[in-house]
Amino acid sequence: MQLDLFEQPESEDLLEGLNPQQQKAVVYRGRALLIVAGAGSGKTRVLTHRIAHFLAKKELWPSQILAITFTNKAASEMRERVESLVGQSAQGMWIKTFHSACLMILRREAERLGHDANFSVYDTGDTRALLKRLLREAGAEDTDLKPQQAAAIISNAKNELKDAEDFARNADRSNPKERIVAEVFQGYEAALRRNNAFDFDDLIAETVGLFRAFPEVRARYQKRFRHILVDEYQDTNHAQYALIRELTRPLPDEYANFDDRTGELMHPAELTVVGDSDQSIYAFRGADIRNITEFERDFPGAETVLLEQNYRSTQNILSAANAVISQNPYRPAKNLWTDSGAGEKITVFTGYDERNEAAFVVDQMQTMHSEGVNYRDMAVLYRTNALTPSLEAELKSQRVPYAVIGGLKFFERKEIKDALAYLSAISNGRNDEAVRRVLNIPTRGIGDKTELKIAHHARQADMTFRQALLHANELGLGPKLTAAVQGFGELLNELEAMTATDGPADVLKLTLERSGYRTELENSKDPQDEARVDNLDALLGQLFEWQAQNPEGSVADYLAEVTLAAAADEIEDESGSISLMTLHTAKGLEYQVIFLIGLEQGTLPHVRSFDEPGGLQEERRLMYVGMTRARQKLVISHALQRTLFGNTASFIPSSFLSDIPSELVEQVGTERAPLVQSNRPTPKTSWAGAVNTPAAIRDNKDLELAVGDAIQHESFGKGLVVSVAGSPPKQTAEIRFDAGPTKRLLVKMAPITKL
Repeated sequence: MQLDLFEQPESEDLLEGLNPQQQKAVVYRGRALLIVAGAGSGKTRVLTHRIAHFLAKKELWPSQILAITFTNKAASEMRERVESLVGQSAQGMWIKTFHSACLMILRREAERLGHDANFSVYDTGDTRALLKRLLREAGAEDTDLKPQQAAAIISNAKNELKDAEDFARNADRSNPKERIVAEVFQGYEAALRRNNAFDFDDLIAETVGLFRAFPEVRARYQKRFRHILVDEYQDTNHAQYALIRELTRPLPDEYANFDDRTGELMHPAELTVVGDSDQSIYAFRGADIRNITEFERDFPGAETVLLEQNYRSTQNILSAANAVISQNPYRPAKNLWTDSGAGEKITVFTGYDERNEAAFVVDQMQTMHSEGVNYRDMAVLYRTNALTPSLEAELKSQRVPYAVIGGLKFFERKEIKDALAYLSAISNGRNDEAVRRVLNIPTRGIGDKTELKIAHHARQADMTFRQALLHANELGLGPKLTAAVQGFGELLNELEAMTATDGPADVLKLTLERSGYRTELENSKDPQDEARVDNLDALLGQLFEWQAQNPEGSVADYLAEVTLAAAADEIEDESGSISLMTLHTAKGLEYQVIFLIGLEQGTLPHVRSFDEPGGLQEERRLMYVGMTRARQKLVISHALQRTLFGNTASFIPSSFLSDIPSELVEQVGTERAPLVQSNRPTPKTSWAGAVNTPAAIRDNKDLELAVGDAIQHESFGKGLVVSVAGSPPKQTAEIRFDAGPTKRLLVKMAPITKL
């Protein structure tokens, strides 16, 4: 079979339209090539043209090429582009994700690992169900270790190529959780073997183990794949890195490959990797930035090609992004540029609070939309989902269609639905569905059978489900379960009594505390539960705002408003919907207009990054990724204060903002009045990240308050200190203001004066 049976483009044609650095990357030949591809620099085009160039020069057969990506979408896009260049030849290549490539290898080699070729692959649900049973058998009910926590720990271990024995050997036996996970890990691996199954992480880890245990198998795949290309190399974890190393490192002499035609010794596969250390933002998933920064150490003599010409953004956007990322230490020098012109300046908006910020953002969207920008061409990016409630409320009120990408809309999230169900169960005792939803949230040991007994008794006695809770002693449940059911019913009654004297926000705050729901989430080690606490805080903040605007409003009034607002989710517009997403979700996407919100110290960079090695550098890379998603317009916003969990805290602008040269920026101040009217001047900004208002530049680091002190706040007026915590400069004070609200403030940052 001759390669010319495949219709191939001329190799010179494949270089047309490429800039000099892209051409260099396409034509380079050598053992290892690192393509450092800046944001929007055309990396996929370079990869696909490099593949086509190998074929056009008849240097490789299609079947000798392995191209690896991280997502099915990326693999499909690469395959389509290669097919458009080389036609049917693309069918003979392996263009796959890490996991799908390893799955094919394991199907062929499963017997060597003690599995049948028809093995199952456990998904997240299968894994958690199995771990739930194993934890129960291990007596883990006495700990707060959840199946998802155990799954995360085991997944991290496998991504580091550690099996159950490795984990048990290094486990801290004095730590109850580690001791239980060590025991469960072994049972989990045994169960997978019995069930002829691998989990998702096994697909890569077991393939690496296969190559290490059976050099003859590694030799066979090294002989087949003569060139390997890896996209997004900066996102590889240890297991993925090890897989690539096994396919490209020399074989022992006794397993060496020889060319079938010439009899000459064959070298390991050549390697091309594409990535950008400035876009390495997945350390929390195990990605190791050293895989790309130390590439030349791993492959001595490797060539590095920098792709710095950007085809996406204006020069002002790129210059600002370059200025931000250049502050990260130990990064290879790279400076994105474009020949498409300077473009508009970057808008930086200072909002009084989150509602003011949301109003400005949505007003800008409406203005741009009226000028011809489609909604689908705009996106809002943020560090955490907890920043979206005020924004979503404003989008709904102005009837702007939007979609939350990579997640649920705020009011569709489980924890938010749980909180609202609690409010409904409290305010409307006849809402059986709401009561039943939260019956065992948090876990009270009330299972499905008990729930059915309660429901049956309610029907028989012609009473509501909630009323039936107080008759638990008539159900024959046993003392412990009877106390749990009856105690829940009494809790709902006590909380309902509060609604006569307290506002909805105060009721919800106490509900989350008294029910134990907030405590359960706070004690969890699952990162998702940490995000759920943030979301509940955001709901409370929004509800306290609503309560301040509707002082006579009841719980039922608030729930009705939320329900009516949810109907706005069905809005459709021929120009599409605004996209809302986290910065992590935005990687790889681009929009004409980007709104980057919540640029405060403690939000972006996130407060958790302050104590993590390399944490601040990764947060800066997140900022860089967000900025470089914009093609024509970038709007950045921050607020002077935000309300979370009923407490208002002052914020200073993100330290990242001071990295952007002032000549690239257009400053915009607040336009709408704050929640509590005052004579406070409208905030205006000056550059270097400072805000020329007393709220931002005041430094009360030496001010110490005591219970009973009278203070004056620039926005809320006079107030009385009712409690304090900590000492300067970290002292916080709970202050009851004459105007009504009670706020917890960080004393050193709050715009207050002691009277």
